[in-house]
Amino acid sequence: MSAFGGLIAAHGRCAVLVIIAASASLVIGAARAQTPDSLHTYYTGGVHNDKDCLPPSKCVYPRKPGEPSNPLYPKWWTSAWTMYRVFKDYDKFPPPYANPPQGLTPDDYQVSYGATYYDSTYVPVDRDGTGAMMEHYDKYCLPIFPMANNYSCSFISLGNKAYFITYADRPKGMPACCQFSLHNHPPRTDFIKHLPYNAGESTHLGGTIQAYSMRPSGILFGYAFYKAPTSDGNDPKATPYRHPQSFYFAGDPDDPPNAPIVSQNYTSFRMEKPDPAKTWDEVAKMCPAKPGWCCLFSSDCPAAQPAVQASPVRITPTWATIQPPTENGR
Repeated sequence: MSAFGGLIAAHGRCAVLVIIAASASLVIGAARAQTPDSLHTYYTGGVHNDKDCLPPSKCVYPRKPGEPSNPLYPKWWTSAWTMYRVFKDYDKFPPPYANPPQGLTPDDYQVSYGATYYDSTYVPVDRDGTGAMMEHYDKYCLPIFPMANNYSCSFISLGNKAYFITYADRPKGMPACCQFSLHNHPPRTDFIKHLPYNAGESTHLGGTIQAYSMRPSGILFGYAFYKAPTSDGNDPKATPYRHPQSFYFAGDPDDPPNAPIVSQNYTSFRMEKPDPAKTWDEVAKMCPAKPGWCCLFSSDCPAAQPAVQASPVRITPTWATIQPPTENGR
């Protein structure tokens, strides 16, 4: 073999090795990206974790001149709420909504109920993060998953770990408890800094509210607070603060659950510390020491075929696949 031929052969072997190494890196990178932990870590704009939010300032929206200051959650609170799953005329009458939604008729939405319990001071036994939050949905679960939602459920976050719990009316084959995420802490008391102020939505309800929302991948995610600080109804002598009015968002538009728009309207928001025996303790009662992963989104468990799993993967964005907004929360 000539020197020139030997040089080409050597370069060829190097090229092959480079290609093999690059392919191996891609495979390793893909494997890392497809771990159960990563598949169950969802982008939340900094509200529940720091996914795609490093540095943290990337997911913080400083208020512009003329915009209101940020309302804060109390360090602990409890509230019942009414949930509206809106499937008609939501384009003509978008949220935030009054209770019931103005402009819509009972034929445009379904009504269900639930409650949220929150304690920012909670520290879990394993010391992994801080804060506790439970959202309980009575008879109709959170309709963001591509499946029927006619069953009761609860989401409980203890520090960084979040659990999904179901009850006697759960679908056949669905576990009583599963691990929703290892990176889904309760919103911090100043969480609203992660959402841009929406002047247009703030004109709803006669201009009595301040609305904050974003649409990553076109999926609505917003909160409304009352402008006027008021005391809790159960304690008129308490320090006034701006009470949350509603949490409104895009559900899964496919049928089921047919939930293009959802709004949870708070009906009894108050600074009341939750009783652990009626809230967080459900995790210890209903969950094994190491729960299996939830398979609620079709992308959650690609290698598994559980008895109850979301419908086939779709190309439209879901809460499991949304990407950070490109500009101004849009």
